[in-house]
Amino acid sequence: MAAKGVGMANKGPAFGMSRQVQDKIDSKYDAELEQILVEWICRQCGSGVGRPEAGKLGFQAWLKDGCILSELINSLFVGDKPVKKIQSSGMAFKQMEQISQFLNGAEKYGVTKTDMFQTVDLWEGKDLAAVQRTLSALGSLAITKDEGTYNGDPNWFFKKAMENKRDFSDEQMKAGKSVIGLQMGSNKGASQEGMSYGRARQIL
Repeated sequence: MAAKGVGMANKGPAFGMSRQVQDKIDSKYDAELEQILVEWICRQCGSGVGRPEAGKLGFQAWLKDGCILSELINSLFVGDKPVKKIQSSGMAFKQMEQISQFLNGAEKYGVTKTDMFQTVDLWEGKDLAAVQRTLSALGSLAITKDEGTYNGDPNWFFKKAMENKRDFSDEQMKAGKSVIGLQMGSNKGASQEGMSYGRARQIL
């Protein structure tokens, strides 16, 4: 079994274009945000989850098997938990399965697809900034929903603007339609008389 934190060592060095792309992705990883996320996950899941080594590789190794993420998403749900079975495994496909259970749970919770990382972003360390983005979106949602399940500082994440759904009765809808009709105004008697469109073209 590979030592913790050596997740990316088994891939050969990236050259040329792929190296530049990877560097760009890596530059979006936020070390300050890492500290906030670690602190939040520890408070949310309890001391049993331990703490990662500081830095990107430590963060990846800590979350890689999907178990901590699954505990995190379960802790935010009131009632039925989205991840039924949380089981640590050294087998790659089991770890990826656990991560995808977290992602399904996060989607159920309300994280949008655009804020969602892909399993390989975490498991292969392809885009840990995307993992941070998903976790931040999750934290923001937890604060916004205010269901009493969020354990952490409310200033760690932005409160999302909630959708303002309005239900109108049929009468209100009909009344609204006639208002729109009146707002369009009338064009009775309108003509293009007296309108000029610049000088006539000179043909020499």
